[in-house]
Amino acid sequence: MMHKELSVSDITVVSVCYKSDAVIGQMVASIPVETPIILVDNGKTNRFPSFAAERDIHIETLEQNEGFGAGCNAGAAVAKTPWLLFLNPDATIHPGSLDQFLSAARRYKTASAFNPRMENGDGSAYFKRRSWLLPRNRYMPKGWPSVDCAIPVLSGAAIFISRELFLKAKGFDPNIFLYHEDDDLSLRLAEFGPLMFVRDAVVTHANGNSTARSPAVAKFKAFHMARSRIYTGRKHKRPWPFFSTLIQAFLLLLSPQTLVSARRRGKAIGFLMGCILYKDIEEPFGQARTK
Repeated sequence: MMHKELSVSDITVVSVCYKSDAVIGQMVASIPVETPIILVDNGKTNRFPSFAAERDIHIETLEQNEGFGAGCNAGAAVAKTPWLLFLNPDATIHPGSLDQFLSAARRYKTASAFNPRMENGDGSAYFKRRSWLLPRNRYMPKGWPSVDCAIPVLSGAAIFISRELFLKAKGFDPNIFLYHEDDDLSLRLAEFGPLMFVRDAVVTHANGNSTARSPAVAKFKAFHMARSRIYTGRKHKRPWPFFSTLIQAFLLLLSPQTLVSARRRGKAIGFLMGCILYKDIEEPFGQARTK
């Protein structure tokens, strides 16, 4: 693909927000003024602050919480620019990083999508080196790669991609409400070209702090984690996706930490419920599976 000279105004940042009021201001402040932003209000759960008049910010409201992937799809559908950056609301992008993405797109013309060098809130390295959907021989070493390189899977916290290719790949699988949606998208995008790590594009990710931490939230997330693990495992032909997930659920229940932590108990119960109730939605999921 040929790339004409582009600027940061040719990128739209899409951020799916769910009860993200505490962090969204920092994310917006980290983005250049020239860059359009689409904030997806997932289920009308956000009270966005008043943004400066010079900011090009569009709020796309979803009546119900449709999940991360469907939220990203909704944002991409109304974007006008040739490039998209899906960015978590609890993330901030470092100065110059959008230019680094554009430079990488010019250098790696066959690449399908890009991840930045991501750091945790304390500055330590975050690198998604493996996935449930990949065999172990495709795992990468811990820590950031020392140079730009092809990677086996993308982290959904910050994905840079052309809007054309995202739509061609049919975006995120809307059947995945939460978890493993970026892994699934990665495997499908890899059919179009390599996934690239861009070392000089840097994003700080606050490690899941876009929503409050509580036993109820832990249970909710674990419920969808189990369902997504089974669904994506079957979709991508992983061995024994239901039984391996069920075993994981029992290991969580039997952990000593579950006895002393309400959040751990919520997570264990939610994970087990996700396994048990998966059969209730197996047919609708199956109808939408891709090859």
